[in-house]
Amino acid sequence: MSALEAMRDRRSWSKVTDVAPTGPELEAFVAAAGRVADHKTLRPWRVIEIRGSDRDLLARALNKADGKKGYSSKPRRAPLIIAVVANVSSKKIPAWEQEATASGVAHMLSLVLDEAGFGVFWRTDDNTRSKALAKAHGLEKGEVLLGWLYVGGKPQRSRPVRRKAVDAARHISRLPGAKKRRAVDETRV
Repeated sequence: MSALEAMRDRRSWSKVTDVAPTGPELEAFVAAAGRVADHKTLRPWRVIEIRGSDRDLLARALNKADGKKGYSSKPRRAPLIIAVVANVSSKKIPAWEQEATASGVAHMLSLVLDEAGFGVFWRTDDNTRSKALAKAHGLEKGEVLLGWLYVGGKPQRSRPVRRKAVDAARHISRLPGAKKRRAVDETRV
């Protein structure tokens, strides 16, 4: 599968099976995803692997962040949860760029996991910046939680689900002061 095919065919899998990548497989995927564009090569990100009963720690923290007792059912929806953390402590690069790099890692990771046959759902929460979730994830000063990749096997479907294609022309524009595109512009690479 080419990179173009992987991007074009990507979709979220809100329901997955109990199959998940092994630790060594995950390390290989993270190493590949870590090649994302990164201003000053800061690597301002890390991921936290959450499996098995560790998901209960997340379940309790999610409810605590919502002001509830008990456990959220969300972390039991996938056998592997990957928390995506951005480290925005560098003063050399704007915080938004550091978060963008961490988001890029998450997206690249979702693409490589999908290509390897795993279903992925990127979940965020209104409380990702809460003290309860920061504590549960062991975040240090300058780190922020961006969300979680829920990972598991892709369930068998009776027929493939097709996503509507993106109408790229609706999302491409020119600078307001730019001259109208000429035929010569379209031949340039």
